Amino acid sequence: MTPMPALWRSAGRTARGKLRARNEDAFLDCPQRGCWAVADGMGGHRAGDVASQSVIRSLASLPGDDGFDQRIDTVRRRLRALDRQLSRAVPSVDGSLTDMMGSTVVALLLDGNRAACLWVGDSRCYLWRGQRLYQLSRDHSRLQQLMDRQHLTLEQARGHPNARALTRAIGGRQPLSLEVLELCVRPGDVFLLCSDGLYQGLSHGVLGRALSMNNPRQMVDRLFAEVLRGSAQDDLTAVVVQP
Repeated sequence: MTPMPALWRSAGRTARGKLRARNEDAFLDCPQRGCWAVADGMGGHRAGDVASQSVIRSLASLPGDDGFDQRIDTVRRRLRALDRQLSRAVPSVDGSLTDMMGSTVVALLLDGNRAACLWVGDSRCYLWRGQRLYQLSRDHSRLQQLMDRQHLTLEQARGHPNARALTRAIGGRQPLSLEVLELCVRPGDVFLLCSDGLYQGLSHGVLGRALSMNNPRQMVDRLFAEVLRGSAQDDLTAVVVQP
């Protein structure tokens, strides 16, 4: 296996939304293991921050010296185990029961010229390649479902009741269905993992200009500067990975 630290540079950042009492996002920036992730605790549910941090902890100790296919399987197994754990009602500190502890996750695994994007929910993975922006992940949300099944435009779907509701999540009512997309890495590729609080406030043009900068730290800082100029009501998180 090719050593990760020699191949990849990365940077991550998270911030609490301006109208939020606490940050329910979490991220993993672990180039030495070739693993990065963003998790967004489900808004409106108590302990969303606990759920997102549990997702990141489950991935943080992922072995870096296993074969690539084995590492993908390990991510699947760990997230399925966590899904079963979070799906149960969890006592809170005051003895009551939470309705749900849930989180989205988008993760990126790299090994040499192989990449795998794994996700559930509406946190996203983008690829900046050849001066074009590609969305690799596809949201598991009511919004996306309305556009796919009822052929609504984005503007029409946004006006629908419960448009922001998730259709899949870790800790949801249904067994975890994790999507995986594998691809080959090319020189000059840049990957962006982010929560919806980041991408909802930015156009593809703004995302692309930020990902054209010189290094991951500059890219992340530019993304945050752009979002924080606006209302930034939701928590925002970004991880950028670059060859």
